[in-house]
Formats: sequence, structure tokens, C-alpha cells
Amino acid sequence: MTRGLPFLAALALVAGTARAQSAPVDSLPLASWVGEHLAYEAKFGILNVGTAEMQVVGIDTVRGTPTMHLRFLLEGGPFFYRLHDVMESWVGLDDFASRRFVQDFDEGGRKRENIYQIYPDSGFYRQEGVDSTMPTSTRPLDDAAFFYFVRTLDLTPGKRYALDRYFKPDRNPVVLEVLARDTIDVPAGRFPCVVVRPIIKGGGIFKEGANGRMWITDDARRIVAQIQTKFAFGSITLRLTGIQHDSTAR
Repeated sequence: MTRGLPFLAALALVAGTARAQSAPVDSLPLASWVGEHLAYEAKFGILNVGTAEMQVVGIDTVRGTPTMHLRFLLEGGPFFYRLHDVMESWVGLDDFASRRFVQDFDEGGRKRENIYQIYPDSGFYRQEGVDSTMPTSTRPLDDAAFFYFVRTLDLTPGKRYALDRYFKPDRNPVVLEVLARDTIDVPAGRFPCVVVRPIIKGGGIFKEGANGRMWITDDARRIVAQIQTKFAFGSITLRLTGIQHDSTAR
């Protein structure tokens, strides 16, 4: 998941391309996600080179707003290029807009940390260590939040969606192409899935040219069962190994 994972999608179809701002908040299955913990193996060809996790840690409060705390971790990589990337996101329970976003990356020995405070109601964000404020999008989303937002969408093969909700406006629109239905076997089992291709401006694992793919289960859970993308050293595939749910995480 290197360089962060800015992600995806939208809702209304116009001339083959959908451009919208959000799904109805009351349709988002937030309560069912709290405590969810998805585990992955990272494959480089036939080699197992690491692990990844996606977790809904629990309910938190940011500047008085109830939020859902999300976490993504990737660690490993081939012996010549090691990764330890963590992203954490806090999104509002009432509006599914990002309030705080943290990136803590160690990639090939190069370390960087970015901490963002996002103010949807005021229309700006701040980066820790930078004096100025920057404008943000309407009901903004960060990289980690998009992993969960895409699960709320009606993914129909053949459609192409666009979304102007990434919290850095110059990265919009984020585009999502819904390619096909597929059934895959991963360590956690066999899953009918919808295959989607995110296309992201700038860097990130889903940048143009990376030919990234996501396999999202074609059921009510909409779990990310597999991710495939290309790095400078080759292609990495994250394959779901386990699904856990902590009912005490609140």
C-alpha cells in the first residue's frame, strides 16, 4: 500500500461516467464494521513476503465529533526493499467525512510521517509542521477512509465512477472502473467478487500505470478479498487470510 492509498468511487451515472458526492449516510453499515479485523498475506510472485491488516479499531471523538477509527498496516516486501506502512483515519459517524488522517511510512529505509487535521465544516485542512491551511473538498475522505466508503457503493460491472471527495482537491476526481465479476480462492476461502480498477492522479499504489485491481466480495459484506498492484520492484498481491470481529470494540 505504499505512498498511501487514495481511493475511489461515486453514485449517479451520467453519460457512462458517474460523478457524485456521497452515499446516503443512513445507508452506511457503520455499526456492523466496528471491531472488524481483516488480515492478508502479501505475495511477490510465488513468495510470501509480508502481511497486511485492515481494522475498524472502534468509536472515538475528534474535536467533539463522534468518529470511527480506521487502521491499515502493510509490512514486509522482498528482501531488497522492506516496507512498514501504517495509515490511520478518523471519519465522522454522521457524515462519513474525514477529521484526522495519519500516515507513518518506512519504505526502503526512507521514513516519513504526515499528520493531517481536517475540518469539513470549515472547508480546510492543516498538515502538522506546515503553518498555512489548505482548502479541502466537500465532505472529504482520506486514503484509508476510501477503503470503507467504496464498500457502500452499488458496484455494477461496466460502469465508470468518479468522486470529488479526496481531501486534497488537486487529486480529484478519483476514478473507479467496475470491470467484471469473478470468483477467487484466497486463504480465507472462496469468494464471488466484483473486480474494480481505481485510477488515481499523482502517486500511490493505484496511480495510472500501476494497473491496480481490487476484488470486493459480491455480497452484503463487501469485504476487500484481494488487492493487486505494481511497485517499482514488481507486482504485489494482498490475499485475505482471515476475518475476525471484536464485539467489545466500541
